[in-house]
Amino acid sequence: MDNEKTDHVNVDNAVEEESSTHSRRSFVVNAGLAAGGMAALGAGVGSTSALAADSEPGSRAVKKEVDGKMTTTISLDWKEVYYTNCPLISASNVDQELGWTAEEYAKIGVHFAYFRSRPETDWYPHYIHKQENLIRFGGLFPPIHVHADYRRTRMLGLTHVPYEGGCMLIRAGDNMFKMSDLKGKKIGITKSMNTLKNDWWRIQEHQGILAMLRMNGMTEKDVKLVDFPYPDDWYDDPKMLEPLYNPTEWQLNRDHKHDLAFRPLETSLLEGKVDAIYSQSKVFQHIQDATGQMKAIEDLSRYPDWTLQVANSPAVITCTDTMAEKHPELVIAFLRGMIRVGRWSNEHKRAAAVILNKQTYYLDEEDTYRGIKHVDMVPNLSPQNLASIEIGKDFMLKYKYIKNDFDVSKWAAPEFLEEAARSLVQEKWEKISKEKLSQPAARLG
Repeated sequence: MDNEKTDHVNVDNAVEEESSTHSRRSFVVNAGLAAGGMAALGAGVGSTSALAADSEPGSRAVKKEVDGKMTTTISLDWKEVYYTNCPLISASNVDQELGWTAEEYAKIGVHFAYFRSRPETDWYPHYIHKQENLIRFGGLFPPIHVHADYRRTRMLGLTHVPYEGGCMLIRAGDNMFKMSDLKGKKIGITKSMNTLKNDWWRIQEHQGILAMLRMNGMTEKDVKLVDFPYPDDWYDDPKMLEPLYNPTEWQLNRDHKHDLAFRPLETSLLEGKVDAIYSQSKVFQHIQDATGQMKAIEDLSRYPDWTLQVANSPAVITCTDTMAEKHPELVIAFLRGMIRVGRWSNEHKRAAAVILNKQTYYLDEEDTYRGIKHVDMVPNLSPQNLASIEIGKDFMLKYKYIKNDFDVSKWAAPEFLEEAARSLVQEKWEKISKEKLSQPAARLG
């Protein structure tokens, strides 16, 4: 496995130096956004007229060949911002029903929508971030791949879900009860044949399997890893290319509570082709255990070591360097929405669980609530989360899932989140001050 090389998106140019793109971190404050809050966004660089001057004609499909496959997206228009996300615990997946981020964009005259709402757009911007006016909020491995090998992006915020390290599943009737029982046995591992996107399933499985072996005093030599190639081509299914207006529609089209939890790999286990498989997380495990056909003999979430809980997580918010450099107000508007929604979700966990149950892979609403109960839904860039990113990136580099290394600390762009939080505080206190000034003066004596 050490010598294995996965397919990656072709890169036309060598990766540029990071210092040039990240040396302008102070632009948010220097541009006057800090001094004027969101008022500056409506009058200066973020005004509707400024956006219009930077726009290109819309409603035309833009086709591009990447690694022998044609992909399509919409032509660039900076009066529009699109989002895409993974079915993970995130403020973005709650916001699809609250609509607060769209409100933030409306304040500056910008349309905000799900990226698959346009018929010209296929699924691949989510994986290779080829759309300039796109903000992605999703799993860790695809954005690492993009930033390392495809194009420079900015990491804007993170949401960490603890205790999602993954499980080792076997058939319920098998006479095995611990990892050491797998010595000499076959462990299945997927291999996507779709070279246009990053093979995040395999990376996650590979990382989890090696961690479990290590925690039990074993190595790869003690087991046999069996590749299971699969087409990974649902992205080209005509039904899935019909316009979708929020992530829930996407999930309903896919019967999401089951299709990814019972891929060919899971079937191969039940058919006896392999002896064990790695399951992404306890989220999937609950669905799989409920069948009565599978059981877990190892669970990385049971260990207090947080470094084992990096199974395609934390969830990462990224935007292109172009958006960050040319239109920081668009980035800040998104993060204002995420902060607002994250705070609401923290205060109303059961209501948030009802929404997230439509998106994520928990068994039901109660299972979703248990899964998010201790999760901070407000995005952050904490040192621990950045360390988790480093773990994931280093694994991908070591096992050649990415070609190029990069500095995680330089990828992080905290100034956007800081400005979004600062502007919300200022807006709140301006509102409070206005309300107090409008009240009749209190009588003395």
